[in-house]
Amino acid sequence: MIELNDGKPRKIKNARPYSFTLEEDTTQFGVYKKGGIVKQVKEPKVLRFKPLRDALKDPGDFLLSDFSKFDRPPLLHLAFQALDKFRHDKGRFPIAGSEDDAQQLIDFAVNINESLGDGKLEDIDKKILQHFAYGSRAVLNPMAAMFGGIVGQEVVKACSGKFHPLLQFFYFDSLESLPVEPLESGDLRPLNCWYDAQISVFGSKLQKKLEKARVFIVGSGALGCEFLKNLALMGVSCCPRGKLTVTDDDVIEKSNLSRQFLFRDWNIGQAKSTVAAAAAMSINPSLHIEALQNRASPETEDVFDDAFWESLDAVINALDNVTARMYIDGRCLYFQKPLLESGTLGAKCNTQMVIPHLTENYGASRDPPEKQAPMCTVHSFPHNIDHCLTWARSEFEGLLEKTPNEVNTFLSNPSAYVSSMRNAGDAQARDLIEHVLECLDKDRCETFQDCVRWARLRFEDYFSNRVKQLTFTFPEDAATSTGAPFWSAPKRFPQPLQFSSSDPSHLQFVMAASLLRAETFGIPVPEWAKNSKKLADAVDKVLVPDFQPRAGVKIVTDENATSLSVDSIDDAAVINDLIPKLEECAKRLPPGFRMNPIQFEKDDDTNYHMDFIAGLANMRARNYGIPEVDKLKAKFIAGRIIPAIATSTAMATGLVCLELYKVLGGGHKLEDYRNTFANLALPLFSMAEPVPPKMMKHRDMSWTVWDRWIVEGDLTLRELLQWFKDKALSAYSISCGTSLLYNSMFPKHKDRMDRKVVDLVKEVAKVEVPSYRRHVDVVVACEDEEDGSDVDIPLISIYFR
Repeated sequence: MIELNDGKPRKIKNARPYSFTLEEDTTQFGVYKKGGIVKQVKEPKVLRFKPLRDALKDPGDFLLSDFSKFDRPPLLHLAFQALDKFRHDKGRFPIAGSEDDAQQLIDFAVNINESLGDGKLEDIDKKILQHFAYGSRAVLNPMAAMFGGIVGQEVVKACSGKFHPLLQFFYFDSLESLPVEPLESGDLRPLNCWYDAQISVFGSKLQKKLEKARVFIVGSGALGCEFLKNLALMGVSCCPRGKLTVTDDDVIEKSNLSRQFLFRDWNIGQAKSTVAAAAAMSINPSLHIEALQNRASPETEDVFDDAFWESLDAVINALDNVTARMYIDGRCLYFQKPLLESGTLGAKCNTQMVIPHLTENYGASRDPPEKQAPMCTVHSFPHNIDHCLTWARSEFEGLLEKTPNEVNTFLSNPSAYVSSMRNAGDAQARDLIEHVLECLDKDRCETFQDCVRWARLRFEDYFSNRVKQLTFTFPEDAATSTGAPFWSAPKRFPQPLQFSSSDPSHLQFVMAASLLRAETFGIPVPEWAKNSKKLADAVDKVLVPDFQPRAGVKIVTDENATSLSVDSIDDAAVINDLIPKLEECAKRLPPGFRMNPIQFEKDDDTNYHMDFIAGLANMRARNYGIPEVDKLKAKFIAGRIIPAIATSTAMATGLVCLELYKVLGGGHKLEDYRNTFANLALPLFSMAEPVPPKMMKHRDMSWTVWDRWIVEGDLTLRELLQWFKDKALSAYSISCGTSLLYNSMFPKHKDRMDRKVVDLVKEVAKVEVPSYRRHVDVVVACEDEEDGSDVDIPLISIYFR
């Protein structure tokens, strides 16, 4: 529809993934044929802000964070004006615990409210104003971290014009973090110590609990550094009876420094946990901290043993993957420990409280898995730059890491390699041999000019020959089996590239490819290699053979295909034909020849890894008419960098530490806790109480996923079955790990009735019970004795020592 090609933005409606409806009348336009590329234009939005003087009197709509407190912001708006009046008249803040000061602030608030006329509040909660007065002098670390994150993002918005700013007022309170028991004024008195501000709000009793707490932080990256800083400032684990354990098996990289503020340039390459712990101790020398470099996993349960878990008061996750989170969740569930969970993604963050017997556990609900682009889309039909970069990263690893590794495996023990390939006899083995043979024969490089030749021919293969073959197999007017156009959205019809040594991007690709190829073969790089003019001369000397597309070439178009290999009728026969050629190549190599595999490293700007990947992706994007990206954006996508910024990290950790007051204070109900989802870009703050755990019942018993049934004594199998019978349950299957200890359907298992359960665990399940463990765990399948219905019971722990 050529009338739409005038460059003007147009409004649309009914937008779906690959179609939409234009709002304007198109009856006078020509007929829509097919295809066409559309891009979204985000129009700037104009926001009008009132001056503070006007906004105080008429604040408009408040941004809500917690819908259970929808009436709170107008009251807090009034409270801050009353506090301003108090400070103006008295020259100070109200004193914590002073009822006289609190009453004066309440009087100011009432008077200001009366002066508002029709805009006044009908009801003023004086208890909230009293709390406000008591805590007004204090600066609390978690609140400072949370508001620092929000305000920091607003500063970035003001500088960049990117994302939607807060419109006028946002109020937040966490009164539910206060201790459950009423505080006496004496408990709020300053002790002339670091924590006087915190004591003036939470009292000295809670402060002592914080200092004695035994806390486990898993991870010391972006979130972990913020948590360590917060906990050091709050005084958590800051007395001899307290202990803060932090573990992380990672080391510091340069890219960490933008958001992991306990690290410095000179710490690169050092263990994260050790450096972070030392930095936290420099913030608060009273901190009792132990830094470990162990990954918390089933393999390290001798380090993080039962005694370690049983000693903890709280666990804080600072992890970046779901697998590790699930493991820690399982441990907290087993040992019934509170887990404070959080995560960030760019300007978004979330927090989740996992409290024994009050809330569901982390693993009770899961996000759906991220959708991966089909393999055929990435390799033959890309329609965005992510597809191009995914393909480029795959080619980098195949050419420069996997194939050289495979070559070295073959050369290390040719006979064993040949034997294993013959035994495999499949398409994968055939592909591996073909790649090794190609690398050592046709594509083997001995001089840098050979590397330039290889790079130039790669360009021709990737961006010209393959495209010619694809468009020959599927011409522009090709149709599917249903008669629909083959090249319809989201597919883009590609065009081959014509190489030109005068095109800087073409030459940059050849330079990066030549240098990396030389590195894999251990070839010295001449001085002229990075001189554009001399490299162009070298490239122009390369003879490029003509290419003719072939009929009958199969190209995978099935989106569900998991491999691009077209299965041979007889892969084993092809392998047998290739092996003699491979063995002949090996004889022609210099003695001791080995290749140098290259492992992708995104953070070194001098190693040409990102130059090669960005070049591959952008040339492919040029084939398909996809907008190209600069090296930085390419690094972001190909390096699979999860966007992390200090603002959302600060906010998430601040919110979690507000929950930590509740966890360590004790006595709080489900409705006192808060899970949060926030998006600082929108901005959106959504807080809600956690979901309670699913309750299961049988007769007069009830339990949740948090419960574990404990059986005391070194019981026999018969005694254990009787233990269940006493609860009107019939146990028909007992297992430990993947081994079946007892099943009522197997007659032979009746011979085990008088054997001790722990002996069966050792003998049948092959489980060695460590000396420090007093119990074994078994999973029991039961049914109701009366109606025979299955009853899903908790894990059974038999304490035999």
